[in-house]
Amino acid sequence: MDGTPTVLVVDDSQTKRYLLVSWLTRAGFTVLEAETGTEALSRVGVDRIDLVVLDVRLPDLSGFEVCERIKSAHPALPVIHVSAHAIDATDRTQGLTRGADAYLAEPIEPDELIATAHAVLRYYQARQRAELLAERLTGLADTTVAVHAAPNFARLLEAAATGAAEIFKSPAAVVAETFDGDCLAGVCAGPGAEGRVVPWTVDDRGVPTGATVRVQEPAGWALVDWPRGDTVTVAAARLREDRAPLYVVVPTATQTARTPVLVQLAQAVASAVEAQRSFDEEHRIAVTLQRSLLPRRIPEIAGLDLAVRYEPASAQTEVGGDFYELVMLDGHLLLAIGDVAGHSLHAATVMAELRHALRAYAVEGHQPGEILHRVDELMRTLLPGELATICVLLMEPATGRVRLASAGHLPPLISKDGQVEYVQHSAPLLGVRAPRPADLEFVLPAGATMVFYTDGLIERRDATIDEGLTALAACAARVDDNLDRFCQRLLVELAPDEIQDDVAVVALRRH
Repeated sequence: MDGTPTVLVVDDSQTKRYLLVSWLTRAGFTVLEAETGTEALSRVGVDRIDLVVLDVRLPDLSGFEVCERIKSAHPALPVIHVSAHAIDATDRTQGLTRGADAYLAEPIEPDELIATAHAVLRYYQARQRAELLAERLTGLADTTVAVHAAPNFARLLEAAATGAAEIFKSPAAVVAETFDGDCLAGVCAGPGAEGRVVPWTVDDRGVPTGATVRVQEPAGWALVDWPRGDTVTVAAARLREDRAPLYVVVPTATQTARTPVLVQLAQAVASAVEAQRSFDEEHRIAVTLQRSLLPRRIPEIAGLDLAVRYEPASAQTEVGGDFYELVMLDGHLLLAIGDVAGHSLHAATVMAELRHALRAYAVEGHQPGEILHRVDELMRTLLPGELATICVLLMEPATGRVRLASAGHLPPLISKDGQVEYVQHSAPLLGVRAPRPADLEFVLPAGATMVFYTDGLIERRDATIDEGLTALAACAARVDDNLDRFCQRLLVELAPDEIQDDVAVVALRRH
């Protein structure tokens, strides 16, 4: 409670009211007066009142009823009953039962009234502090969950700023540095408002590791409209010397002694930021590894058109192990596409090993089925527990003759003149010891297009695989003259805006 407590004295006796007001005023309270219960109820909730001294017998309403109505609307507003007539045990019991915090029967000694008022106010001040702390700790827990669940850095800052505004019921800002070294601020105008992210720059010199709190002028943090006449309290959390600090900024008037919730909030958000930075770093390494291991160029082959689209998972999801291969070997086109189980940097490294093994066995002159058999043996020997799907095709460009083998991969499709057909070759995925069927052999007709893809193109959480395959067939029934544009259209029409899994698409058209 800030400043001098304000007491509302409610009594229809002018003499008695005068005495009560005099005693309370001399004791340092600010005093307001009311003669009736109706007047008292009209002032509560409008005027700033910290305590009500209420006569039991009023001309319009019972003091007991007035107390009940005050407590119903304002449970944290203390009420002291005073009475010259209702003084027996039954009256006192009824008064306390119906919500009063104390009951004084006349004759009342001034010291007794003042001591009772201070005692009741101390209790409610402690209660208010405890309730405020409990409410803020609940908000801290909710905000901690929200920032750790944020899918990316911008959403994390938005959640942190929104959470801080809700916790402290004020404007708030949260400033942090991304993995790339960009300094951003999540800002929120107040409780109920939506957070947003803006660029911001902070001088981090002299900020030590650990948590620090300082009070500054709001001009240095002109991110939102801060309350006039107030400073801002800035909590800085620096988890490592080689990392930029994180800052949480709120109005100073919102803070209590030692700022415990503000400090805990800064440390919780800093921990979430560190986790997001680490994830972004791993994601960047994995994407770089993937791209470095994929073919650097598409071969130019007389009689064939080739196009590829490869999109790694969005930055907010873990990278996977999708890959493709396009290379001419001894007059034949080797086309392969595959997907290693899992989403992590480890999956990307397994993908690299499988791609190198597949190329090596293909260079030795083996047919698709034998290539997959040998890769499977290598996996089960050197990479036990890993699983992968691969589809391998060898083609004579001049004749269109194809030899194909699959290891649990999604079936490629052939599109010609608006008709679409899936090439089914059921076989166990790699890493599983099981018999494998013979290779498929067929001729790709002139003018036909084959499409190979990974599951990121068609799999959705709200749809089955069959529905995804149907959607792909409908989309691939029309093949653009430009095969690159065709592959891009497949991604635009089938892949989600925020790609949750790697997507690889390879299109092959025979003239």
